[in-house]
Amino acid sequence: MAENFYETGLDRNPANFQPLTPLTFLERAATVFPEHPAIIHGSLRRSYADFYRRARQLGSALSTRFGIGRGDTVSVILANTPAMLECHYGVPMCAGVLHSINTRLDAAVVAFQLDHAQSKVLIVDREFMPLARQALALAQVQPVLIQYDDPEFTELQADDAASADALDYEALLSEGDPEYAWLMPQDEWDAITINYTSGTTGDPKGVVYHHRGASLLAQGNALTTSMAKHAVYLWTLPMFHCNGWCFPWTLSAIIGTHVCLRQVRAEPIWQALADEAVTHLCGAPIVMSLLISAPETVKRPLAQTVQFFTAAAPPPETVLADMNAAGFDVTHLYGLTETYGPAVVNDWHQPWSDLSAPAQAALKSRQGVRYLPLEQLDVLDPDTMEPVPRDGESMGEVMFRGNVVMKGYFRNPSATEKAFAGGWFHSGDLGVVHPDGYIQLKDRSKDIIISGGENISSIEVEDALYQHPAVEAAAVVAMPHEKWGETPCAFIELVAGQAEPEPEALRQWCRERLAAYKIPGHFVFTTIARTSTGKVQKFRLREQAKALTQHSWGRS
Repeated sequence: MAENFYETGLDRNPANFQPLTPLTFLERAATVFPEHPAIIHGSLRRSYADFYRRARQLGSALSTRFGIGRGDTVSVILANTPAMLECHYGVPMCAGVLHSINTRLDAAVVAFQLDHAQSKVLIVDREFMPLARQALALAQVQPVLIQYDDPEFTELQADDAASADALDYEALLSEGDPEYAWLMPQDEWDAITINYTSGTTGDPKGVVYHHRGASLLAQGNALTTSMAKHAVYLWTLPMFHCNGWCFPWTLSAIIGTHVCLRQVRAEPIWQALADEAVTHLCGAPIVMSLLISAPETVKRPLAQTVQFFTAAAPPPETVLADMNAAGFDVTHLYGLTETYGPAVVNDWHQPWSDLSAPAQAALKSRQGVRYLPLEQLDVLDPDTMEPVPRDGESMGEVMFRGNVVMKGYFRNPSATEKAFAGGWFHSGDLGVVHPDGYIQLKDRSKDIIISGGENISSIEVEDALYQHPAVEAAAVVAMPHEKWGETPCAFIELVAGQAEPEPEALRQWCRERLAAYKIPGHFVFTTIARTSTGKVQKFRLREQAKALTQHSWGRS
């Protein structure tokens, strides 16, 4: 066999191969644009030189004071503040693993995460110190406790005096070396963060990200969102959610400006959009509703078109129209915690903009095509692992393969093996592929409704209900039925001030848009149960639907 000279004398070495990591983005930004504004938070203005210095001080202090190193977990309970951004760099700079905790969780779940992640240090915003103390009382681990005092949080806490045992965040940073020779990962496969799933059906699973994936998705965000150099990003998306979809690292790559926001409220959002010339923001559909429903006295005229990126359920046509009129260009994304956040984008074709509003809304409701750093995205038959027909009707499971898929589930090899069966990451989402290759979700595998042998997509029924002017939110689940096995049951939140429509009127509305067997047999007007991250808790709704059935059958 002839010698392959492309493999001879052409080995990897430090000069031609370095592990990918997003940490280098901040170093470059601070070196090339040291005085450019990196962080805006209330009256605070912090340059990239300051940002980089403080991140190095944090990494240095964690290493020298507490011995944090490779494989050690540093947990944080922080709002969208400068400290949260510093932790996204300072913790991995000393080879630690960042664990961002959802601030809306209860103490028992926080305690579970601290124990499971084997936390060594816990950094807590003063607002969330009561939650942290309750969790630590339940936890087996006893991490070093550090309190961050955000100048923008001025409310007094009942246990402020009891915080004396917690170390002060700023004092800790002052101990750190601003010239700290921070650590590159030994391997780009090294863990950079751990994020826990919502755990609505059991204990949450720890999803481990590596430096390579974080670097690639951060760059993919910039390309996907058309972020130009010096873009201005408003933090309406919680940074504890999939590490803010990796945007804490994206902004350094394009030398952008972070505009921090403690609370997602209409007035400060509109103020920041206008005063700071925000170009991009991300958020759930509820953030869009918050923006467009704000009083006219709160809304501000915008000199720029703002790019808004949303995930979860596709926004209704009326919301899209209102957002467009208010100066926002909405793009639909899709992903999971296991894919570092969004890995699929509804890439818009310019000719689609000439279509009617309903046609555009139908196209925007599709999840779309793979992000650039995702190697493969498909809808497969989970039994045969073969692709489904590209007909927009044949349903299968959405699966991912590529460098922006998690390392696996922390300390859970069986769940990891199941998730990666057949060499693909199984999302658990059911979808179809349209002839143009765009995927569209139809349901979670556990949420599909089977009525008289027919599969009913709860998302399709919800879409029909969302179009009704009185419906603010809709969630459809299976309700037991004596004859058909299951029928759809719709839980509905009404638009503020709207009268409750008659069920028969809603059935007629659905009848004009759906096949007869897909029409809900029961409507419940209520506040829809959600997780702390805003996801609808369909398992609770199924329990309610089952109870309603039993009550109905008990009367017959």
